[in-house]
Amino acid sequence: MDCRVDNARDELVVPRLRSCYIFTMEIKVRMPDELAAQARARGLKPEAYAEEILARQLSAPPEARPPRTPKEIRAWLDSLAQFSDKIPPLPENISREWIYQEHN
Repeated sequence: MDCRVDNARDELVVPRLRSCYIFTMEIKVRMPDELAAQARARGLKPEAYAEEILARQLSAPPEARPPRTPKEIRAWLDSLAQFSDKIPPLPENISREWIYQEHN
């Protein structure tokens, strides 16, 4: 199944999990001159070229990322724990009153 633009309805059709989602989106961006030149070289309007690029990106398989190294995992965990000393301790018994103590 391919991504396509339904020109009759001017909607981008994006395949995901053996089905297509249809949605209409309007995005206004400033296109760099080199992209506009590439669109003209292909005989396309800049808007059509941008749609083509977007459809190609959405239909491409995600890039495989190598597994994280133990050093990267440790750095990530350390960043999560960075401000853990500011988190108050939990009470031994969590009650409904304790959960809603600030909503009285």
